[in-house]
Amino acid sequence: MQCKVTLLDNTLFECELDKHAKGQELLTKVCDHVNLLEKDYFGLTHSETLTNKSWLEATKEIRKQVSGAVYEFTFCIKFYPPDPAQLTEDLTRYFLCLQLRRDIMRGVLPCSFVTLSLLGSYTAQSELGEYDPELHGTDYVKDLSLAPGQSRELEEKVMELHRTYRSMSPAQADMLFLENAKKLAMYGVDLHKAKDLDGIDITLGVCSSGLMVYKELRINRFPWPKVLKISYKRSSFFIKIRASEQEQYESTIGFKLPHYKASKKLWKVCVEHHTFLQSAVCGTSIITSLLVLGSKFRYSGRTQAQTRQASSMIDRPAPRFTRSASKRLSRT
Repeated sequence: MQCKVTLLDNTLFECELDKHAKGQELLTKVCDHVNLLEKDYFGLTHSETLTNKSWLEATKEIRKQVSGAVYEFTFCIKFYPPDPAQLTEDLTRYFLCLQLRRDIMRGVLPCSFVTLSLLGSYTAQSELGEYDPELHGTDYVKDLSLAPGQSRELEEKVMELHRTYRSMSPAQADMLFLENAKKLAMYGVDLHKAKDLDGIDITLGVCSSGLMVYKELRINRFPWPKVLKISYKRSSFFIKIRASEQEQYESTIGFKLPHYKASKKLWKVCVEHHTFLQSAVCGTSIITSLLVLGSKFRYSGRTQAQTRQASSMIDRPAPRFTRSASKRLSRT
């Protein structure tokens, strides 16, 4: 079975697998290829739009998840770490930077002009190094992918900021990029189209802190510690919310998804995010209560707490790697 995987730097990785190979085998091969040890934040998608990602499940055979004769995937961040500084290796942080740049270019991580300028200046520092007038000349960031519909004004501001940086290593630039990107409202939000019970179009967003509800702007937020149960029935999706200090009873809120598969997919994503990112806070009893309606699905990976513990045991020299410039020609 021939598999093709687009990596975060837009290069292509190809490998042959047994026809009964499961998703985890392919993910392991990709992580080994890119020399990545902090694997648990990453995954493979086999189809992707702005509001619809289909993740390859680790415990199922690949051919039972992907239709057609060609097996093509995209390697990307699945769980966006709330605090990138807690990642152990510079390589992992660089891959997270690449993912966020891709998110900006695809329009799923909106930024103000000021933020785009700042993030762009750190990208320039990371990939081009410290400003050198003899080496860089003028217009030296025009070939970098900085924003959708990139303007001359943005490039000028990026260069103005970049020229002020002194003795900043690429790894430090990546860290500053992430420290600013993690504060963005749509950082790490996985979007799903839905309707409220009045039939109004909304978008549901799943992220490390909980479930978000958007119309044009965010109109509601349900933090994971307040979520008692997540369920679905046909195309309907439900969350049961813990009673607040002002309320006497728990409440259940429902949403309509386009179809049954979309509802189940959203439920899976919620369970995975809750389990991976919140288990250390919420406890196992709440996690168990999320698994309802007899679904066979279980999150099989490590939790973030387990991942951090494993990462703290990494004992190897910092891997050397090349930061490949995000050329505008390679925009996706």
